[in-house]
Amino acid sequence: MLKVINVVGARPNFMKIAPLMEQMKKHSQITPLLLHTGQHYDDMMSDVFFEELRIPKPDLYLGVGSASHAEQTAKIMMEFERVVHKERPNLVVVVGDVNSTMACSLVAVKLLIPVAHVEAGLRSFDRTMPEEINRLVTDSLSDYLFTTCEEANENLRREGIPEEKIFFVGNVMIDTLMKNIDRIKSRGALEKLGLEAQGFALLTLHRPSNVDVKETLQGILEALAELQTKIKIVFPIHPRTTKQLKKFKLWEMAEGMKNLILIDPLGYLDCLALASQSRFVMTDSGGLQEETTVLGVPCLTLRENTERPVTVREGTNVVVGMDKERIIQEGGKILTSGGKRGQRPKLWDGKAAARIVDILTSRNYSGV
Repeated sequence: MLKVINVVGARPNFMKIAPLMEQMKKHSQITPLLLHTGQHYDDMMSDVFFEELRIPKPDLYLGVGSASHAEQTAKIMMEFERVVHKERPNLVVVVGDVNSTMACSLVAVKLLIPVAHVEAGLRSFDRTMPEEINRLVTDSLSDYLFTTCEEANENLRREGIPEEKIFFVGNVMIDTLMKNIDRIKSRGALEKLGLEAQGFALLTLHRPSNVDVKETLQGILEALAELQTKIKIVFPIHPRTTKQLKKFKLWEMAEGMKNLILIDPLGYLDCLALASQSRFVMTDSGGLQEETTVLGVPCLTLRENTERPVTVREGTNVVVGMDKERIIQEGGKILTSGGKRGQRPKLWDGKAAARIVDILTSRNYSGV
């Protein structure tokens, strides 16, 4: 029997763990446990995703809450170590690049428990991003590195990861998207907001590089002020972004834009319902870059880099940075010419989780 602890901690993890838990439950030789660190803990950042994605209630909950990166990572490690000693798993599975991913990997490896990293090998090559540090550390420690694209494979090879640890399996985020596509289409999200398909753009914005520097945030708002004269922009506001807008006294500027529609954070299904029927998406999220590529919706990434270059090379994504004029220019191009078209990357076919579980069940594990 293979006892597996599957770790989630923050919103981006939930869409990745859902198909893995579903596949593991199909195997009689696997006992999957779901552990939630509590890195994100409010309803719209956590609970609603479990409900919508039909993820079982976590077997284990650490409740670490918010803190600085160092304090949060330390809390997770302390609490997770106690869990590992009690549960004695054969394998720990981590996903993505949040603090919980790195912290639980460190604990497992020091206790000689194999680690599987789902979504390994992604690199922005920007070490000012906390997620980049989490990715580098986790990949260097993991025994199984499950990748979404060839660029990720090459990144791992350059870093000296042995070939036998690298497994190109596809994208579990797309497993979740494809499974829920009919539910997404039937949400009625546009009707609730009085919108028409293709008659609006969707914006998400939360990264520190965008919202923690007043000049950067103001420049993005100035670009939005221009674009919203040409198309409605729906803006589900992350709590962090709301806080910073008010701190920098920019909230009134945002509220004063007639066609900038400010709404509360959305659950997974409503966010994808809006994205799938929008004219284009503007985001600093990694996941939406992938989802818009599969949905065939033009995407403007409001960052100077992306750890998902396959969405630029093959998909619908254009990296525009935080430059006001570039955002206005590229948004205008989409409105006049329809925007970039792309194709679905290799193995983004809804079967990544099944491939991962097949690989994991084919291995031998020693007791812990």
